[in-house]
Amino acid sequence: MIKIGTALFEACEELERERGISKEVLIASLCDAMVAAYKKHMHVKEAANIEAILDEQTGEIGVFSTKTVVENVEDSDTQISLEDAKEIDDEVEVDDEVKIEVTPEQFGRIAAQSAKQVITQRIRDAERNNILNEFLEKKGTLTTGIIQRVENRNVIVNIGKTDAIMPQKEQIPREYYKPGNRIRVFVLNVKETNRLPQVIVSHAHPEIVRELFELEVPEIEDGIVEIKSIAREAGFRTKIAVWSNDPEVDSVGACIGPRGSRIQTIVGELKNEKIDIVRWSPDPVEYIVNAISPARVVSVDIMTDDEETKDALVVVPDDQLSLAIGREGQNVRLAHRLTGWKIDIKSISQMESEEASRAENYNYDENTSEEEDRPVDSDEIQEEIEEEMNQQEIDEEDFQDETQEDEASEEE
Repeated sequence: MIKIGTALFEACEELERERGISKEVLIASLCDAMVAAYKKHMHVKEAANIEAILDEQTGEIGVFSTKTVVENVEDSDTQISLEDAKEIDDEVEVDDEVKIEVTPEQFGRIAAQSAKQVITQRIRDAERNNILNEFLEKKGTLTTGIIQRVENRNVIVNIGKTDAIMPQKEQIPREYYKPGNRIRVFVLNVKETNRLPQVIVSHAHPEIVRELFELEVPEIEDGIVEIKSIAREAGFRTKIAVWSNDPEVDSVGACIGPRGSRIQTIVGELKNEKIDIVRWSPDPVEYIVNAISPARVVSVDIMTDDEETKDALVVVPDDQLSLAIGREGQNVRLAHRLTGWKIDIKSISQMESEEASRAENYNYDENTSEEEDRPVDSDEIQEEIEEEMNQQEIDEEDFQDETQEDEASEEE
């Protein structure tokens, strides 16, 4: 047995406190390292019956070989005679197993070198697994981190036991990420690598808005108010549809809070990003009207009954058209994402102009079709033919008279 003292156990307890690696994992790693060192020292590749045992009371560790007690020994590596086994334990019988210490002499230095390598690797593996499991549980949730630095347009954020990466597409446009600032990020994905797990976070994900509302609005956390849909263009504007499961609770009012205190906190967290809170409705017409807010709506026409197509025509007053569409189409675009309906917005004057144009085309087509579809009268046709024939006869007689007069004048 090799005396290692109590310092090892104190080191194991300290690692457990600092890195969350259990004491049992470290002791098991030490025992595995002892077995690996023994095999290397004895030039043995396969030794299934070799194990290392650590006595926590005495602080000693040794390598032991497990052998089966037999009458006649055929394999000395795995078997021991009954007579030899009796010297170790008087009560042993045939087919029992006994453990025999096989720790080589001057094995301490070799074991220490091997143990260092194995334990270091096991600590890394255990630490990686702990971080992986921890952030797999945090995937899809909001967490707080500290900005470390910016590398190749990626923002490196420390979120506890590891550094996370925020790619450029997950950043808010025109946002300045200063090292040392605290930031709330959404854990988007966790990738396992040979070293520490790679955690991908986002500052532009719509679920950040959901998490912030759940933190600030108790009615949402309690399930009284439900967030039905979120549409976000990070850094600019967000639309959120809410619904109250309690008729006595106003869903929009609960999200705004007394004197706007709740919504102001969320807007401040999102760097003054505009937030439109609208009421969700099972009626698509009412839902679309709410989603187009703050613009007033005159009418909403569902263009098709097909659930997959979902086309709607929204008519607004002339002075509300630009507000309904929004800057560069932002308002109608967010309304489309929020409701899932393809929304076509037109003003009253545009609709009147189109209706007038359609009416003119309809009248022209109607008149043309009346001329083409008028029934044919055979008597009228016959009269027209007789008139043409009579006119032709008159023309021939006049021609003959003129000819005779010309001949008479020539003879004279």
